[in-house]
Amino acid sequence: MKKLPIGIQSFKSLREDGFLYVDKTRQLFELTKEAKYYFLSRPRRFGKSLLLSTLKAFFQGKRELFEWLAIADMEKEWKSYPILYLDLNVGLYTSVEGLIAALDSNLTLWEEEYGLQKPDSDVAQRFKNVILSVSKKEGKQVVVLVDEYDKPLLQAIDNEPLLTEFRNILKGFYSNLKTCDEHIRFAFLTGVTKFSHVSIFSDLNNLQDISLNNAYADICGFTEEEIRQAFPTFIQKFAKQEQVDEDAMMGKLKAMYDGYHFSPDMSKDVYNPFSVLNALSSCQLQNYWFSTGTPTFLVKLLKDGQYKIQHLSEGDITATDLSGKDSLFTEPVALLYQTGYLTIKGFDKDFDSYSLGFPNKEVELSFLRFLLPKYVGGTENQSSFYIEHFVRDLRKGDIDGFMERMEAFFGDTPYELVRDCENHFQNVLFTVCRLMGYHTIAEYRTSRGRIDMVVKTDDYTYVFEFKFDKSAQEALQQIDSKEYMIPFTADGRQIVKVGVNFSKETRNIEGWEVR
Repeated sequence: MKKLPIGIQSFKSLREDGFLYVDKTRQLFELTKEAKYYFLSRPRRFGKSLLLSTLKAFFQGKRELFEWLAIADMEKEWKSYPILYLDLNVGLYTSVEGLIAALDSNLTLWEEEYGLQKPDSDVAQRFKNVILSVSKKEGKQVVVLVDEYDKPLLQAIDNEPLLTEFRNILKGFYSNLKTCDEHIRFAFLTGVTKFSHVSIFSDLNNLQDISLNNAYADICGFTEEEIRQAFPTFIQKFAKQEQVDEDAMMGKLKAMYDGYHFSPDMSKDVYNPFSVLNALSSCQLQNYWFSTGTPTFLVKLLKDGQYKIQHLSEGDITATDLSGKDSLFTEPVALLYQTGYLTIKGFDKDFDSYSLGFPNKEVELSFLRFLLPKYVGGTENQSSFYIEHFVRDLRKGDIDGFMERMEAFFGDTPYELVRDCENHFQNVLFTVCRLMGYHTIAEYRTSRGRIDMVVKTDDYTYVFEFKFDKSAQEALQQIDSKEYMIPFTADGRQIVKVGVNFSKETRNIEGWEVR
């Protein structure tokens, strides 16, 4: 039984050291024949580095590494080209000097490898000199591969002056991919965020963005068919431990790690490869991908923008915004999609807009669990402890116990964390209820109006109406006068109406009434 390729980013090591490989070379071959310049956006740990490493081996003409793979019989020439491989994934980009040093390091490496003199010029001009000189010296066009082109930008996302300087440096650097066109055989750039047509790549309009191209929707990540074909022994082992059959085991993997869509028609469901491999290795369904890097800067954007959390799984976004214009760095929803915390759930051709949502259980529960302490203070473990008590209260219909606990919960929130009181209360309540695993809908629309929140357990339907600096009785009267309970009378659950009043002065629940 071959080894699982957890964390393996070198195609050469993967093939020579006995690791399993999910064959993506048919798509890779099509890429190399159809066009010359590409850009691909995918979340972290989705296999972008391995894809570039595979392209590197292909353009080095190393046919022996591709034995038994689809491309082995498709490619007939197996030519070798000089490779300029730039990896920006490693590095701490907290200053202009840090970015320049990273680019300088790669340029020096190429200059030494090909025996070039180091010119006294900026990094952009040196990159141009490397491309032209290497092509002339080798008598061949060069191949340029850039891994995580946007890592410096993401690290400076909350520092607008530094972000602007990084944009200007990288814009000049990458513009060489157009000005040196006749000396380039192939160029492929990857990143988390999509390039902006009005900043970094404004002059680089020859890049073909395949990030939402259906033909390459699964070029990174795994489909269910690929998992079943590549890892049957591991699935059998996991299923035996869980005491279920293989189909049921695949169902569990699907709920936890599937659900990514990288094209408008959503015809290809993509599993998170990092989480799948770790789960098959340990035979445990845990939060592997999320735990490797928490989106702190995204939470900051959500809080600073006073964004309603429920809109993450209910909102729409235009294709223009999703594609990443300059607002990408200030628009939380677009960035949440690019970084893998949201995915495409639908596409409206008439309005050219996407609906987004959480892809799977791993992402939704982990994100909300991480988000909650950022809104109320405390730690993730403390929040998880609180949630267990909330679950028990709602499960047995003890709404007074639930509200008393919520009141104490808000009371522990540091003053400085509560900026927009109304938005804060709604975000916390929604997040708590979603974390409990209950069906939760905020701003539920009816023919008579909009219910603030509906929560369903096995036995109860809770209809919440919130008021601010008014009264709980007034909130309860609104539920009755607008007959908010009618849509839920036929499902067999007991309906519980809850009117809640919040005080902006105390920044807490002022009172509640239950009927």
